[in-house]
Amino acid sequence: MHDIRAIRENPAAFDAALARRGLEPYSEQILALDQARRGAIAQAEAAKAAQNVASKEVGAAKARGDDAEFQRLRALVAEKKAEIASLEEDARKGDVALNTLLAEIDNLPLDDVPDGADEADNVELRRWGQPRDYDFTPVEHFEIAAIAKDMDFSTAAKLSGSRFVVLRGAVARVHRALAQFMLDLHVEEHALTEVNSPVLVRDEAMFGTNQLPKFAEDSYQTTNGWWLIPTSEVTMTNFASGEILDAASLPLRFTAHTLCFRSEAGSAGKDTTGMLRQHQFEKVEMVSITHPADSRAEHERMTRCAETVLERLGLPYRTVVLCTGDMGFGAQKTHDIEVWLPGQGRYREISSVSVCGDFQARRMNARFRPADGGKPEFVHTLNGSGVAVGRCLIAVLENGQSADGSVDLPEALHPYLLGRTRISPDGMLS
Repeated sequence: MHDIRAIRENPAAFDAALARRGLEPYSEQILALDQARRGAIAQAEAAKAAQNVASKEVGAAKARGDDAEFQRLRALVAEKKAEIASLEEDARKGDVALNTLLAEIDNLPLDDVPDGADEADNVELRRWGQPRDYDFTPVEHFEIAAIAKDMDFSTAAKLSGSRFVVLRGAVARVHRALAQFMLDLHVEEHALTEVNSPVLVRDEAMFGTNQLPKFAEDSYQTTNGWWLIPTSEVTMTNFASGEILDAASLPLRFTAHTLCFRSEAGSAGKDTTGMLRQHQFEKVEMVSITHPADSRAEHERMTRCAETVLERLGLPYRTVVLCTGDMGFGAQKTHDIEVWLPGQGRYREISSVSVCGDFQARRMNARFRPADGGKPEFVHTLNGSGVAVGRCLIAVLENGQSADGSVDLPEALHPYLLGRTRISPDGMLS
């Protein structure tokens, strides 16, 4: 949600920032709605003042027996009452129209976000690790001999349709170990607070983190109105909804491992094989709620938290900053971390870490009280994958594969697998 006062003060800057995202100017439309709404409010207040004066004079006219004046004033009071009701309804409708428009316009990019049209214009920041040289042709995760029988897409399709998978045996165990490893790392070393939160939420929660109203088709809704979360960003960010936090309590840093659900609307034909793009998946998410002065530094910190997951697992990756044309709706700036997948021979996104400024906080009215006791201000919110568990499983399997169809597993996972270090060609942990 955008700050109407900032748009009033500098509409040209607002439109220029939208233009960097390839969007049309909106300030003229916004200010027209704002002016009409404010005009209706001012007229209603003037009508109330006139009604109050007339109401006081009604009694005086009656007391002196001036029936004609009494009747005129009583009619005027009734007229002003109807006028006030009409103007207040106009103001209410104007407020709804204005807030609806402000809620449907993308967040403004920070000044240091590179300009560009799409992912081709993203800028690489750094790389870590060297992709392994193989003395055989590496295959994709679902083609690895040790994995194929226990990564079951046909049974999942029978149960649920396309873009689902059933994991069994060693593969399921490694998947679980990855989530546990990520949580332990974030809690013990990165000082995030572990959360176990609902996966069903109300409209208000989805609106607060900007999934609604614009992206309703990307999520699933139950018959009684709950939404299945596309990420636990929804729940953890909304912890601050409607709250006025103490400045001393900031930053709040959370992490959760949850099921996530996405309809993948608009992704027909993309990543149709394997488990890279699923309707149901698991993710370890990170959320920070900060003082506005600290959000940029927190963005770098959260990016390092996600990168550390991959470094501990020995997975080569690169980190890019998304250009203005490739950023998500609610982001001011986004770092994507892309892990190397030898089966595809390219880097694929495994984590996206975004700073949103006060964009979400305005939607959910999440504020803090400054240390000096001044007027409450909006917090800044950030979110990022720490990381997507299924995609991390893919990366572990593909990077660890051997010519005989076995998979060597990262050392960081060995304690979670009771000392087992590999998946044998027949699919057993050993």
